[in-house]
Amino acid sequence: MSDEKLLHVEVVYALPQEQRVFKVVVKPDTTVEAIIRQSGILDAYPEIDLGSNKVGVFSRLVKLDATVFDGDRIEIYRPLVADPKEIRRRRAERMKSEGKSDPVTGGKVNPLRKGE
Repeated sequence: MSDEKLLHVEVVYALPQEQRVFKVVVKPDTTVEAIIRQSGILDAYPEIDLGSNKVGVFSRLVKLDATVFDGDRIEIYRPLVADPKEIRRRRAERMKSEGKSDPVTGGKVNPLRKGE
């Protein structure tokens, strides 16, 4: 098979301290799951579980049976450590209790207008 009919794809996994990129050359109809397995990333990072870790192509979630195009980057996402909505809610409550936000609207208090 000539090189023109093969796809060049990257498989990426990012940790807080490092980002690993595995370059893979595959046939056009190869699934995302097969590309991930072929890349060797599962051997390097045994904590990756394709049953629970979400995957995407250029920040768009895809299913494991999806196919890719030449030059695509398959990303394996780690589970969230904390819920972003919960963090924002706690921050807003703390700001209200410290008097740094309006207790009604939740917006920031203008220090120049405080006490009017």
